[in-house]
Amino acid sequence: MTEVSRVVVVGLGAAGLATAEALRRKGYTGALTLLGAERHAPYDRPPLSKQILSGAWETDRAALRPPDVLARLDAELRLDEAAVALDASERVVETDSGARLEADAVVIATGARPRQLPGVDRLDGMHVLRTLDDALALREGLGKGARLAVVGEGVLGSEIAATARTLGADVTLAGPLAAPMALQVGPLVSRLLGELHEEQGVRLRLGEGVAGPLATEGRVRGIQLQGGDVVPADVVVIAIGATPDTDWLAESGLSLGDGVVCDAHCRAAEGVYAVGDVARWHHEGLGRTVRLENRTNATEQAIAVAGAILGEERPYAPVPYFWTDQYDAKLQVHGLIPPGADAEVVEGEPARRRFVVRYTVGGRAVGVLGWNMPKQARLRRAEILEALGSPAGTR
Repeated sequence: MTEVSRVVVVGLGAAGLATAEALRRKGYTGALTLLGAERHAPYDRPPLSKQILSGAWETDRAALRPPDVLARLDAELRLDEAAVALDASERVVETDSGARLEADAVVIATGARPRQLPGVDRLDGMHVLRTLDDALALREGLGKGARLAVVGEGVLGSEIAATARTLGADVTLAGPLAAPMALQVGPLVSRLLGELHEEQGVRLRLGEGVAGPLATEGRVRGIQLQGGDVVPADVVVIAIGATPDTDWLAESGLSLGDGVVCDAHCRAAEGVYAVGDVARWHHEGLGRTVRLENRTNATEQAIAVAGAILGEERPYAPVPYFWTDQYDAKLQVHGLIPPGADAEVVEGEPARRRFVVRYTVGGRAVGVLGWNMPKQARLRRAEILEALGSPAGTR
């Protein structure tokens, strides 16, 4: 074990908490400070667009750990306190309270923040969905008969549309791509997702960008598409992706480029590491840097970072994985699916909405997707491991 006696983790989402827990499991007994910009104790984000938004869960069910378990971490939790600067060479974190936190190792786990439409100020009835407070605010405006326009046809936008529709809202899903989640799953599966949403009563206004919201007296009244059509709405959600939360690192001396740029061990500088949505690291199996925004990566990368802090020289090279639940469809995706990948149904039947798709590029397996067939999809994950060359650290 390397000589580390003070660790500061900046960011208290799943990645930050999992890093702290992994450090303790691996035998770290030194000082541990967890810094969180939100007022809430660590909570899980995937339920925000589903169980929390629908009201099926009370907010405490989204908590990652109960208070007594957090207490056993023997860590200093500084909630509602944001990092504003980092001196990477000295490993000193400055916070908005004026504190200076010195450390032997700093873990950057500040995640990402939602993109907004350019030049748009927040209006009554306009929302993003990233935090627990965002989900609760959006939930207040939804219900039977509410008119919702979701801007963004990716994973989050599609999940919000599905949840709102189950609540009885009148939902329109808008975005420039041809079908829901087209970038994430390719044309075959995205077409089927589009059909599912339409069957559930969602209006799809896809293949055309959104020019911006329409409002009167500070209240949103709908959105205008780039072609000029207007979609009336009482509530608008912007779900057009997220950008890594790195503004506070502008003077840190770290390399920044769509995230904190790291080596294969998730190390950004001597004694400084990044984990979760904010980390762009060198994936030895893929031979390039990648940044992943999903819950599974947050946990697995945290274990790798904790090991790196304590001297384990094992590159982090996972098979990427994410899932989404929409209506009765449960999709699991292993690997990365680039545009233009060949898609072949290898098990099940799309017509019955229970199938597995294998994606290849030049005959090489790059991804596997299961639609209501999680076990079968996971078994075929081995093909991607083989294509990656099973590098050290692959999970």
